[in-house]
Amino acid sequence: MNYYLTFVVFFCTSLSTLAQTDDAIPRAPERNEGEGPFPQLIIRGATLINGAGSPPIGPVDVVVENNRISAIKTVGYPGVPIKTEGRPTLKEGGKEIDATGMYLLPGLVDMHGHIGGKGQGTPAEYVFKLWMAHGITTVRDPGSGNGLEWTLDQREKSASNTITAPRIQAYTFFGQGLENGVNSPVEARTWVQSIAEQGADGIKFFGARPDIMEAALDEAKKFNLRSACHHAQLNVAWLNVLNTARMGLTSMEHWYGLPEALFTERTIQDYPLDYNYQNEQHRFGEAGRLWLQAAEPGSDRWNEVMDELIQLDFTLDPTFNIYEANRDLMRARTAEWHTDYTLPSLWKFYEPSRVSHGSHWHDWGTEEEVNWKQNYLRWMQFVNEYKNKGGRVTAGSDSGFIYQLYGFAYIRELELLREAGFHPLEVIRAATLKGAEALGMEQEIGSIEVGKLADMILVEENPLANLKVLYGTGAIKLTEDNEVTRAGGIKYTIKDGIIYDAKALLSDVKDIVDQAKKEAGIEELPQPGVVAGE
Repeated sequence: MNYYLTFVVFFCTSLSTLAQTDDAIPRAPERNEGEGPFPQLIIRGATLINGAGSPPIGPVDVVVENNRISAIKTVGYPGVPIKTEGRPTLKEGGKEIDATGMYLLPGLVDMHGHIGGKGQGTPAEYVFKLWMAHGITTVRDPGSGNGLEWTLDQREKSASNTITAPRIQAYTFFGQGLENGVNSPVEARTWVQSIAEQGADGIKFFGARPDIMEAALDEAKKFNLRSACHHAQLNVAWLNVLNTARMGLTSMEHWYGLPEALFTERTIQDYPLDYNYQNEQHRFGEAGRLWLQAAEPGSDRWNEVMDELIQLDFTLDPTFNIYEANRDLMRARTAEWHTDYTLPSLWKFYEPSRVSHGSHWHDWGTEEEVNWKQNYLRWMQFVNEYKNKGGRVTAGSDSGFIYQLYGFAYIRELELLREAGFHPLEVIRAATLKGAEALGMEQEIGSIEVGKLADMILVEENPLANLKVLYGTGAIKLTEDNEVTRAGGIKYTIKDGIIYDAKALLSDVKDIVDQAKKEAGIEELPQPGVVAGE
């Protein structure tokens, strides 16, 4: 039995895709949003957070010519009127943005951005606009669940700005398109060659037999393909994170495979004897007990694994947010943005089910949530120490599952990095430059520097003081007159020098959701197990 194929079939069936283009979600329509690019764009008077870890500085004027940053000039001091002498001069045909009081950041990089699937009923326009409304200008689609050809098409249209969408890095599930999966090193190499010829950017693994995994990663390096792996329990007894990192894997997704690399008193997870991986509550419930089976923080094994991964230039993409419902189901289920921005079909996909991936609330209770809270303490400690020792940590969302909504969940990921111990500047760096490095795009994106592409966001509040101002719904704020208001929400998302009104994009999403509710004959999303009117 091909256990790898079993997992991929199960996962992709949840997306209702299996690489069949006719089973894919609708592609994004032709772009009719955004202004530009302009021969010259000047963003005037902003406070700059450059993404490289530098502290904020402002006021600055940032000059963009077409789609690249051509100048960054400090033009004064906080609280002092800016003198006009010496400021960049606007050329004919150019455009200015008065960014006085605003904060300018690099565009955000979502390292784990599934574009959605037919099972979720999420058209590409809906997903892309949620991402762009939250300042996400680059995504890595880890699997191309709608089919590689579909993702490559959207990637090229995004690159030419004929659709409203982030830049797309197209990774494909290992063995995607093969009826029986990959069953030998020769087949692995042949398959890697085929997806390289098609134009894929990388490969998403769930683990494999060691000789097959080694062959695939070796072949991928020959074609300059990057790689990511969700070390699924079906394969982790063969290869944990340390094994695959030694083979040349670029990044690990989530955290599976890391506790297994830290085992000292066992070699296999302590599964109950009635465990069945195909039972999603078994899978997620027992995963919540895994970190406490690993080596203690600060132990020799803990430090040895961490140090070797850092030496291998290995990337951690933790996706903390996607598991948050496991430690507090009610919080994730009742997040305020679901009301206006979650499609009824996606809401249905989230609810308890024995056949949908991640819908594992068969009998989820206090014990499971307490286990997961303890899991997070160890997991976050490892990730924070990894960053402190010089390891690369990125930000990814994995939205579309487990009550996590595109865009909103990514901002929640930034909050969880902060909870793990990252300084807000370290959070922004993980979300920008570190993501660009992991994609091999750091010369083009990830920080606001002269010569780089003009991917930036403007927000009217200080995100370092409160990351919640990056949510499309903003942050609650009380005025001096005791009036409750909402502050923040990204004002402009700039991608490739094109200026998008982020709040208008979010309004478009609400219209899509309102229309879907109308067609479904509902006014509000029902909570699981609650019958309307009772």
